[in-house]
Amino acid sequence: MTEPDEPELPSKPKPAAGNSLWDTVCSVAASFFGVQTQKNRERDFTQGKASHFIIIGVLMTVLLVVGLVVIVRVVLKQAGL
Repeated sequence: MTEPDEPELPSKPKPAAGNSLWDTVCSVAASFFGVQTQKNRERDFTQGKASHFIIIGVLMTVLLVVGLVVIVRVVLKQAGL
């Protein structure tokens, strides 16, 4: 006698090999404000690559500084200075 076939249970989805670009951008943005969740921090340290976080962090910092400079120049121009 043979044993009856057991039904296959659905497997859990495997975690991604690494963070997506959007996940990395969101993590860096959250770090700008200091509001990263523990779950996301653990995901970043286990799946993310440091080089990706560094590159995106530098780019976002440059964008922040350029944005602030533009805003200050516009405000000073409107004030007549």
